[in-house]
Amino acid sequence: MSTTRTTVLRRNTSMRRTTVLRRAGAGAVLAAVAVLTAAGAASAHVTVHPESYAKGATDGVLTFRVPNEENAAATTKVQVFLPTDHPVLGVLVAPRDGWTAKVTNTKLKTPVKTDDGTITDAVSEITWTGGKIGAGQFEDFDVAFGRLPDNAGQLAFKTLQTYSDGTTVRWIEEAESGGAEPESPAPVLKLTAKAAEGTAEGTTQNGAAAPAASAATKSSGSSTATASADDSTARGLGVAGLVVGVLGLAAAVFAVVSGRSAGSRPE
Repeated sequence: MSTTRTTVLRRNTSMRRTTVLRRAGAGAVLAAVAVLTAAGAASAHVTVHPESYAKGATDGVLTFRVPNEENAAATTKVQVFLPTDHPVLGVLVAPRDGWTAKVTNTKLKTPVKTDDGTITDAVSEITWTGGKIGAGQFEDFDVAFGRLPDNAGQLAFKTLQTYSDGTTVRWIEEAESGGAEPESPAPVLKLTAKAAEGTAEGTTQNGAAAPAASAATKSSGSSTATASADDSTARGLGVAGLVVGVLGLAAAVFAVVSGRSAGSRPE
């Protein structure tokens, strides 16, 4: 009878250990997949760099970074829509090897007064075609501007990304204030407060008001782009750390269960 009880106890202990290990292993795998999926989705967004400029900044450059998120298709067309309620003035498109840019102008509902006269129309859309962005690749599209608006807190550049299989991804959603990032967010440029006059950034040597896009501003844009790249690297390292932590947790559960099982066995 004692031998029968011992056999039953061993079988029950083995079954419990197997069940716990299966659950721990499944949990670890699901957690790792969730982390990697979230990181992949975040890194696949179309973005604008730098992430911010001063309100009313002049003579700067915006870079639209378009990553390819499909494994079986290439990006063949990119459409960026510029806001016309707060227009970007003096837009010029930098040439990109293999791509042809088409610029569309729109008459403004509210003309913009400048020192050089009144502006009645502005660029509302830029479309790049002819090139390809393959799987695991991205392309940077540079757009120079003469002046940014000074009466807005941010600018959203809704973007359409078309693939060789006919699929179009619409990066057009705008996050609500304090809300979570939407699934397909539009690239957003934040407009910060102007530099105060009388500072090195806000005045020239003779004391006159200087354009916001000074050498310091351009340097800041370059630094922001570099910081963005560093942030992507940090995000990748963070994901790797989380995955290692999850796998470590599974190993710890295995060790605890094994220890308990060994302690319950008769000598």
